[in-house]
Amino acid sequence: MNYAALAEAASIIAQGGIVAYPTESCYGLGCDPRCNAAIRRLLRLKRRPRDLGLIVIAAHIDALAGYFVPLEASRMQRVEATWPGPVTWLLPAHPATSSWVTGGHDTVALRVTDHPGAAALCRHTRRALISTSANRHGRAPARSVAAVSRQFGTEIDYVLDGRLGRLKRPTQIRDARTDTVVRAA
Repeated sequence: MNYAALAEAASIIAQGGIVAYPTESCYGLGCDPRCNAAIRRLLRLKRRPRDLGLIVIAAHIDALAGYFVPLEASRMQRVEATWPGPVTWLLPAHPATSSWVTGGHDTVALRVTDHPGAAALCRHTRRALISTSANRHGRAPARSVAAVSRQFGTEIDYVLDGRLGRLKRPTQIRDARTDTVVRAA
């Protein structure tokens, strides 16, 4: 990914826009998790129910600090041992985390990504990002720029072209409170 493309994508996100970008397994749709208007628009585009909640990614755990309440040290060490990496953890949501992000649940899905492009976008935006697969709800996730365009056309604000990671399926989701697998990879 080139700097100009990352800067453009970051600028669009800062203005409340929605950007498609490569992740570990597919193209994702992202926006600012603090911008409820952008999240509502993203959910409408995907035709995704609000109560499912959304994943928030970052390039470093510090960018996620305001979204969750830490668990006891041993559980947090288990979480942090998988980051950066392709494991999404459900952690207790910070009271200030928007219900548009949590889906009204008491947890929030978080990941420190090791995908170079997604991490670079997080660094350029200087914040965490929503990360949900680029697809209409119930359809297969887009695995190319062409597939993003077929599903969304001009409904999204920018597509950041880049290589996907090596995963064939979405990242694993685990509940940090119980260490149970909620979604297998």
